[in-house]
Amino acid sequence: MTWKWKRTSSGLIAGVAAALLVGASVLPAQAAAAPTWTVKPGGNATAKAVGKTFLKDTKTGTLLTCTASSAKIKIKKGSKLSGKAIGSITSIGFSGCTGPLGISFTVKSAHLPWALNAVSYNKKTGTTTGTISGVHSTLSGPGCSAAVDGTGAAKDNGMVKVTYVNKTHKLTVLATGGNLHIYNVSGCFGLINSGDPSSYTAVNAVSPAQTITSP
Repeated sequence: MTWKWKRTSSGLIAGVAAALLVGASVLPAQAAAAPTWTVKPGGNATAKAVGKTFLKDTKTGTLLTCTASSAKIKIKKGSKLSGKAIGSITSIGFSGCTGPLGISFTVKSAHLPWALNAVSYNKKTGTTTGTISGVHSTLSGPGCSAAVDGTGAAKDNGMVKVTYVNKTHKLTVLATGGNLHIYNVSGCFGLINSGDPSSYTAVNAVSPAQTITSP
């Protein structure tokens, strides 16, 4: 008597699947390579606000407006650069800042330098999308003071999303995509509250003009 082995289609599929799983387990993991960047001319630059800048408590709608702001930036130069900390904001100042009820505020920035990070690039528009990280600022005025940070009052990890366009040389801070919150609120007439989410928006002209591309 002769025994015959019969392989069913389900058995064949199971065998193939097992073989694939075994093969996958012995092959090294292939992580996607991070994009590299080219920057010209790099070096020291300034970013001066075009128009007003705004800090908003997005929960209450309370708005702080500054008529002017300017930052000093140090940007790496060359090719095959990492997007992480491709630049740094070494100083930033705000002036003419007022809030509700006509209250004048002083805004000070701390935990400098803040990192300027490149994340993605659109070749068609020449636009780099990235972040500014490490943000921490304080604001103070008559009967009102607070801090602005990320996940905690003294975490120094505030982050905003930005874009830079080669053609216009504008660095724009976007209202969405960040993690800013307001902390350590004292007074302020209930217009802002500790833990409230906030946004910072501005359009800045960068000089000298930079060209940032990837890859």
